[in-house]
Amino acid sequence: MSNLTTSSAGRRIAALLDENSFVEIGAEVTARNTDFNLETKKAPGDGVITGYGVIDGALVYVYSQDSAVLAGAVGEMHAKKIVNLYKMAMKTGAPVIGLIDSAGLRLEEATDALYAFGSIYRYQVAASGVIPQITAVFGSCGGGLALIPGITDFTFMESSKAKLFVNSPNAVKDNYEEKCDTSSAAFQSEETGVVDFTGTEDEILASIRSLISFLPANNEEEALADCTDDLNRASSVIASCTGDTAAAFREIADNNEYIEVKAAYGRSMTTGFIRLNGATVGCVANRTEITGEDGKPVEKFDPVLCVAGVKKAAKFVKFCDAYEIPILTLTNVKGYCTCQCAEKNMAMAASELVYAFADATVPKVNVYTKEAFGTAAVVMNSKAVGADYTYAWKDAKIGSMDAKNAAAIMYDGEAPAVIDEKAKEYASLQASAESAAKRGYVDTIIDPADTRKYVIGAFEMLYTKREDRPDKKHGTV
Repeated sequence: MSNLTTSSAGRRIAALLDENSFVEIGAEVTARNTDFNLETKKAPGDGVITGYGVIDGALVYVYSQDSAVLAGAVGEMHAKKIVNLYKMAMKTGAPVIGLIDSAGLRLEEATDALYAFGSIYRYQVAASGVIPQITAVFGSCGGGLALIPGITDFTFMESSKAKLFVNSPNAVKDNYEEKCDTSSAAFQSEETGVVDFTGTEDEILASIRSLISFLPANNEEEALADCTDDLNRASSVIASCTGDTAAAFREIADNNEYIEVKAAYGRSMTTGFIRLNGATVGCVANRTEITGEDGKPVEKFDPVLCVAGVKKAAKFVKFCDAYEIPILTLTNVKGYCTCQCAEKNMAMAASELVYAFADATVPKVNVYTKEAFGTAAVVMNSKAVGADYTYAWKDAKIGSMDAKNAAAIMYDGEAPAVIDEKAKEYASLQASAESAAKRGYVDTIIDPADTRKYVIGAFEMLYTKREDRPDKKHGTV
């Protein structure tokens, strides 16, 4: 039998779940293969502990690979235990949390092990959009195992010892681990965007518990909590948060709590969860700066959409829509990143984001905070692509482009005084919150300090929203 008290796999489960709540399933399972004297090796639980328990009283299913047993390698029965867990989780409508620490494919079982990998993928795909899936990598997660976090919804990774890779760094052409550790938590969170959160083992387990509290158990239930915050609470500082929109979300949120997702990837875009009147809401916003604890900027960006940020936002919107989580966006954007690298990927990435917003049927609210120019603003949950309700801060500028630039194009060759005069006229007629509101593209112009109470009101009004779409199997973007 597996040892839940002495093995690292068991200790992780105990630290993750509420005390004494874990019930093990399949403790007696072991490998059937006898090739290469496999039957002579002690393999309690076939290298993976599976079962269920609760987090803050909510049911979850957990599997934890044991690197001390056959190096945690995946074979036939190892995979069957994980697949069985998925089947039970989908029947009961509860999340699956996988704790990864494995050498990968079990070579002694060869084709059986390959089939085993495929069976895990299959049931992960079947569960996608039905129950939340979370992966945490504590040791090695290489080769075919790397697809597991790629399919799940959120991935955590221990920052110092864990390795996540399809090909090891030394197998990558012109690379080696000391040159660029492509398997490290830093690379996988900052460069690939596979990893959402990094930290110590204790930090990861605590963060999973926190994230679970924000998520619904499945796609038919709501994520609700008691609200102890003032629903009409005004913020005297939110107007200064047009740059760091993560800070703006904290000002809007119940008890100023915001859980950011993929914070290290595509940093000019922020995505995450807040609660409004106790209900979980997904948040998306581009940003022009990240501020430190002292409130001073530590990193700055142009007010444009970048490829990584757009990809991050698109995936997040799809997750929220799958689990009926309403979406709040803050918009302050002037265009797209103009570097050559971005040009290779921007059209497709922006298409994925506009598709995600337009395809989502959950309640969607957008707030224009500072500037919203061009099709980049259209992409960011505008009324044109399906936002249900749009607010604008009273000094927001909304239009095709900056008024001065528009006037310079329209009155090319005219004297500077004429261009200045026409710019003022253009700003009033075509590039202001008032002009957008007159055309119905903004529903209400608000004072920034009152943003919280207005968006809460909008989501309460939209609570019973129903929206039918054309009958089809699925889209292709």
